[in-house]
Amino acid sequence: MSKRIMVVEDEEAIARLISYNLQKEGYEVQVSGDGLDALRKIRSEKPDLLILDIMLPGMDGYEICQAVRKEDSSLPVIMLSARDDELDKILGLELGGDDYLTKPFSPRELIARVRALLRRAQTTHAAPDHETFLIDRLAVDFSGREISVNDQIVPLTPKEFELLEYLIRHRGKVVSRDQLLDRVWNYDFAGDTRIVDVHISRLREKIEPDPKNPSYIQTVRGVGYRFKERG
Repeated sequence: MSKRIMVVEDEEAIARLISYNLQKEGYEVQVSGDGLDALRKIRSEKPDLLILDIMLPGMDGYEICQAVRKEDSSLPVIMLSARDDELDKILGLELGGDDYLTKPFSPRELIARVRALLRRAQTTHAAPDHETFLIDRLAVDFSGREISVNDQIVPLTPKEFELLEYLIRHRGKVVSRDQLLDRVWNYDFAGDTRIVDVHISRLREKIEPDPKNPSYIQTVRGVGYRFKERG
């Protein structure tokens, strides 16, 4: 069965271009140009991936992303913006976006990112063996894709969970931002390492006793990050 992708974009020419290229790759595409209409369709149609413009009538992309994340932490979201503004990008990621593209972008780059997110989502849903990692107050259930802090479930987006899992499985080792882009985001081209930093910051807010002085996810200045060893 082909994957269903919801494209939320009010510029008709861009929406048609995105739809054409996605359909050419075999995806089933639904388009909405209004924020409120889009949120209703997301809730009823349950797409496999969401491509979400920020500037929309009715309800902007930030509000839609925030509403979606309150109801579904597993839906992969790619956010679009006409402005290459660092604050726009950071806010989009902080509200739960998994990836971010600035217009104009090449169809090839968009398709590559769609494939990467869907491949990750499919891979992580196919792990039947139970495996749990415990350290201090943090418990991570890899097969169930669940984490808890002090026995309280903490919701993570798909990309947050994949990032945490990769760091834990390589705990004690320093991993660079480029390595994380390659292994967690599956980019075959140069990506924006700021995406990694924003996701790390969000993870720390959710799992660290003191996010400003992290004990689990440690920064190795000038290189990348390291998850602490047990002990």
